[in-house]
Amino acid sequence: MKHIDKLIEIAKRKSEFDKNNSWYQGSSTYLAEIKEEVDEVVEELPKDRLCYLEDELGDVLWDYLNAVLSLEKEKGVKLESIIQRACRKYEERVSAIENGISWADIKQKQKNDLEQG
Repeated sequence: MKHIDKLIEIAKRKSEFDKNNSWYQGSSTYLAEIKEEVDEVVEELPKDRLCYLEDELGDVLWDYLNAVLSLEKEKGVKLESIIQRACRKYEERVSAIENGISWADIKQKQKNDLEQG
């Protein structure tokens, strides 16, 4: 997925630009945008226009990446760590449902494990 790496690099370049702009309010700038972009995806669904839908989904991805980059600076999160956690979490969930365990049960187990540290 070479394109995702390229998009991340473009977002990193943009984050350098953003920090010097008065409109930039840190991660909240992008978190608010994610909500708006998801609404635009929902609006696009019944229209059956694939290129527009893909474009709106790209906007969600773009704002998500920018939010993560901001949160790296603000809270110390790491994109690689987020991806690793997501892979682990959803591999466990999908494996569980493939083996007859309910999504809710595995989700609760994971929540309990997370609370235990």
